[in-house]
Amino acid sequence: MLTISGGQALRLTTKGRYAVTAMLDLALHAKEGPVSLNDISGRQEISLSYLEQLFAKLRRNDLVSSVRGPGGGYRLSRAGGEINIAQIVDAVSESIDITRCQGKGDCQKGEACLTHYLWCDLSDQIHSFLENINLQSLVDRQEIREIADRQDGYQKNRIDVVDSLGI
Repeated sequence: MLTISGGQALRLTTKGRYAVTAMLDLALHAKEGPVSLNDISGRQEISLSYLEQLFAKLRRNDLVSSVRGPGGGYRLSRAGGEINIAQIVDAVSESIDITRCQGKGDCQKGEACLTHYLWCDLSDQIHSFLENINLQSLVDRQEIREIADRQDGYQKNRIDVVDSLGI
């Protein structure tokens, strides 16, 4: 993990991380038809209400579309190769910004600090990096598919236990 001045860790916010995780889950299960938020919630251990908020934003930004009715859920609005990670992060109103001033330039007594532009440039580089990674490239990675298979197994086991208990 990269640490910046003041001991701050450079990381994506929970909202951005969860949105990317949920979209990757959706892309991994796209061939099965619409994917329910309940299924994503179970596999990724993200609260259903939080996913509903994120998917409302993702839908407004035309990254997903909803399918109503029995067997409904969400699907990607276009091919995974056409959706990059920066678009997902941007859709949930998250900026990739490591400045202390949120890019405003008022970090030292109301004015830009000595390293303000360095951190702005790094934030831009991170955003550019994420623009060059699309969902399909992640789906194609063997280690990601192995993790998805493991998560699918866990979810199937949970469903089997619930069914056996008659819940």
